[in-house]
Amino acid sequence: MTGESIDYESLVRSALRGVARAALARAAESGLPGEHHFYIAIRTGAPGVVVPKRLRDRFPREMTIVLQHQFRDLEVTEDRFAVTLSFGGRSERISAPFAAIASFADPSAQFALRFEKPDPAEEEGAKEGAAEEAKAAAAAPVERDGAESAAADGGTVVAVDFGRGKRGRGR
Repeated sequence: MTGESIDYESLVRSALRGVARAALARAAESGLPGEHHFYIAIRTGAPGVVVPKRLRDRFPREMTIVLQHQFRDLEVTEDRFAVTLSFGGRSERISAPFAAIASFADPSAQFALRFEKPDPAEEEGAKEGAAEEAKAAAAAPVERDGAESAAADGGTVVAVDFGRGKRGRGR
């Protein structure tokens, strides 16, 4: 292992994205229990993100979606999630790799994660299948309902930050 090192930053980032993945998988399987709800900020320009053009134009860098009462067809795979939400009375399908998540929060549990930067290894994996997702989103019929999706308000955020300095010996 000469010249090699363990990339703990990437390992921790991947593990924390796994928390978001597991929470979304539970919600997809059995719904959200009690008062739980999720605010998920997505980097809309990240590789593999499938967002309708009108939403990408409105949110060119980052968009926060809310999963609470009015969401449908939540699907979670190993590397991405997809959900149908209503924006301005129009149902829209959003699909994003976990590597594109900027933050994930469940205010009812006072839990939040913020990812300061994307994981390059996860972004590479997220590129796979993005073309298929885009084709499926373009071909999907648009359903209408009265639900609205709102942007997240502020909240307590737990950020894991690496590289801000090194600790001395014995610490």
